[in-house]
Parts: sequence; structure tokens; C-alpha cells
Amino acid sequence: MAHFSTPDAPRFSVEVYQNEYLPEGGREVNAIITVTSAGGGATAGPPIPAHGGYEDAPGAYDGASGQGGASPRAAVVIMVDCSGSMDYPPTKMHHARDATAAAIDTVRDGVAFSVVSGTHKAVEVFPGNGQLAIADPLTRAQAKDALRSLSPGGGTAIGTWLLQADLLLGSADAAIRHGILLTDGRNEHEEPQRLRTVLDACAGRFTCDARGVGTDWEVEEVTGIAAALLGTADIVADPAGLAADFTRMMETAMGKEIADVGLRLWTPKGAEVAYVKQVAPTVEDLTARRVEAGPRAGDYPTGSWGDESRDYHLCVRVPAAEVGQEMLAARISLVQPVPDGVGSPPSPLAQGLVRAVWTDDLAVSTAMNAQVAHYTGQAELAQAIKQGMNARKSGDAEQATAKLGRAVQLAATSGNEDTAKLLAKVVDVLDVAAGTVRLKAKVAEADEMTLETRSTKTVRVKK
Repeated sequence: MAHFSTPDAPRFSVEVYQNEYLPEGGREVNAIITVTSAGGGATAGPPIPAHGGYEDAPGAYDGASGQGGASPRAAVVIMVDCSGSMDYPPTKMHHARDATAAAIDTVRDGVAFSVVSGTHKAVEVFPGNGQLAIADPLTRAQAKDALRSLSPGGGTAIGTWLLQADLLLGSADAAIRHGILLTDGRNEHEEPQRLRTVLDACAGRFTCDARGVGTDWEVEEVTGIAAALLGTADIVADPAGLAADFTRMMETAMGKEIADVGLRLWTPKGAEVAYVKQVAPTVEDLTARRVEAGPRAGDYPTGSWGDESRDYHLCVRVPAAEVGQEMLAARISLVQPVPDGVGSPPSPLAQGLVRAVWTDDLAVSTAMNAQVAHYTGQAELAQAIKQGMNARKSGDAEQATAKLGRAVQLAATSGNEDTAKLLAKVVDVLDVAAGTVRLKAKVAEADEMTLETRSTKTVRVKK
């Protein structure tokens, strides 16, 4: 394990869990990589003086408070669905306003922020004119006053909201760029390909948490936004829960201290990467997001970090070798681009090594590492839920019963109690150990959508 840090930056560490022993001729090396960051500074910039600096920067807010100062280290845009469906029931819009106000209250002094109203177009509610405000007591009060203008009416074109957020976030010289998006309906006023194109364009430019309120939105749309932009997705079935959820989301965003961290993977000649997946706190396949980073090296995006720990599952295929031989199967590094360092190599944050050793001891070579076994099961659990729920919707009761039964079994063996509880709202569990279940005749739509939305949430292995 190796770790590096810079002043006022989080300290990163990398731990590798694996069974490095392979049988003669064995090629597949699996490892769980635990990445932990801790001990960073505050997200916001330094205290803002009365004059000079930031108010002269492009896109800065020059409001009544007359604040200025250094560029913020963080910027956040809140996108609120204001389509016509937010009026059904009318309390939904009321709760959305309250939730946005709660999020604004949670924005720290010195952070750049904006509020966007989303319908078939994107309208800046505060501060307006393509600018971001700098959070202080006055701008937070002004922003909350501006929320009175939020009223339902119009369609839904989420790609347009995201492009507006990207424009606003790009106007601030901020290291941490984050969006929070709330929707209550389907993205009906733009083609699906349009949203995919926008997500591709925004990926790597900012992170975004997405929330679906009520039960009239598409799980794949909301989870797809969060996955593409390295954020979180969840359901808020009861609009009354929005304020608490928005507060938690913004608190987490305010805790981010370092952005654009890449997981760099170097492999030796003749080796190939089978996959790279984040497996905790959620399952997210990063394999296709590789960006080449020199000979036999590639970077996988991990987004922004605060004080937190995540696990990744790496599978590498190495050239077969004879008993007694050993090799370095992979080198993992955490890297971050150097600010304004055009052409400069990224600064290393931490490093870990994955080994391969060939042995004729069958007991040693066939033993699966506990961490690898646990997360292999968690990934299978997420897949079984997805397949089971899809089969249920298509009317294939036999396939749905088999897959959801397997999910019940996996949730129990891995100790994933939250997922087990969600499954129990969709199936009657007859035998947990055997994975024997019976599909419930009636399932509340909110319970069904909650299971689908949270299917990728994992529990960590007890180390």
C-alpha cells in the first residue's frame, strides 16, 4: 500500500485484497481495491473580502452583497422539475420548493451556486444572466425568495437542463462541479438519443445526483443520468421526504474536496483487462470508460472525493506461466490532473500492486479471497434483481421467480439486509437459504421502483 498527499488535500490510500495464487496455466487474476481518502480541507474557497477578485471574473455574480474574493473551489447547480405534472398533486411543487430551500441553506459560504427551473426548456431562477452566485447569508436569502417563481407548467426535456447546468458550472473556475437534479416524470419532450448525447458531452465535466419523486418517472432514465455523471440515484416516493433528501445530498456535495480523480491501471505485456467495476457503495461497471494513458495504461474515472472509502473489483487476464513463476499482474494508481499543467503528468495520490504467483498447491490456488467472493455475489445480486424485475414486467413468471429467488438467497448470504427488505415487498419468501419465493400478486408501484432504483447498492465485506 502506498499513499501520497499534498497540503490541504485529502490523503489517499490503496489496499489490495486478493488470492495471488494461480494453478499452473491459470490466467485470471481477481482483486478488490479499497480506496480511501481522508483529512482534506474545506470545499469552499477562502473567506471572501469586500472588494476585488471574483466579481471581475467572467460569469461571476455581482449582486447586492458586493461580495468578491478568490474563485470558489466548488460550484453547484440545482435543477428542479417544473413540468406540468408537478402540479399533481399541488403539494409536490410545494415540497420541491421546500427541498430546494433546504439545499440552499446547506450550501457553504464561498461556494458558487445557481437554481434552474426545468421544463421543455431550462430557465435560470437564480441568480440569472448566465451567472453563479457566491453563497453567503444574503445570496442564500435572495435565492430562497426567488423560489417563489417556481410554478408547474410545460414539458420535460432533461438534456436541456443538463446543458444549462454545464454552461453555468463551466463559467466558474471551480475544482468541484456538481449538479442536483429532481424529476417527477418521463423525459417525453426530447428523443432518448438526445439525452444520451448530452450525457456523453457532460461526462467528466461535472458530477450529478439524480432523484425521482413520486412514481411516474423512468428508473432507467434517472439511474442512467447518475451513472453517466458519477453521481447517486434514488427514489423519493413521498414528496414530503424531499427536504431531508436534498439536505443530505447537498451536505455530501459540500464534503467533496478533490475532483477528477482517475483510477489508473497499468498491466504488463501480454495481459488484458477483463473488467474494472466499482462494487461499493454501489455496483458500477467502469470498463468501457477507459481512457488510454500511455503504454499499457488506462484511466477509469471515479469523480469527486471527500472523506470516504470505495471498493473496486479488478479482473486481469495474464499470460499463462509455470509453477514457481510470479509476476506483477497490475499496478493501480490514483491520479489527478495537474491544474493548468498542460502536458504535465498527473500527480500520484496513491498506489497498490496486484500479483500473480503460480503454484501446484490446489488448496491454495482454488481458495477464493473473501472480499472477491463477497463482491462477486453483490454484483450477481444487482444483476439478478434487474433480470427478475424485467421478467416480471414482461409476464415471464417462471424467470422472474427464479431470478428474484436467487436475489433473496444472495442478499441473505451477503448480509445485505436493506435489499432483502425491499425484495420481501415484491416476493413472498418461502425458504431464504434455498432461494424459494413466490411472486406477490399485488405490488405497490413505489416498492417496485424502489427495489429497481436501489438494486445496485451494496454492503461492504467485513474485513
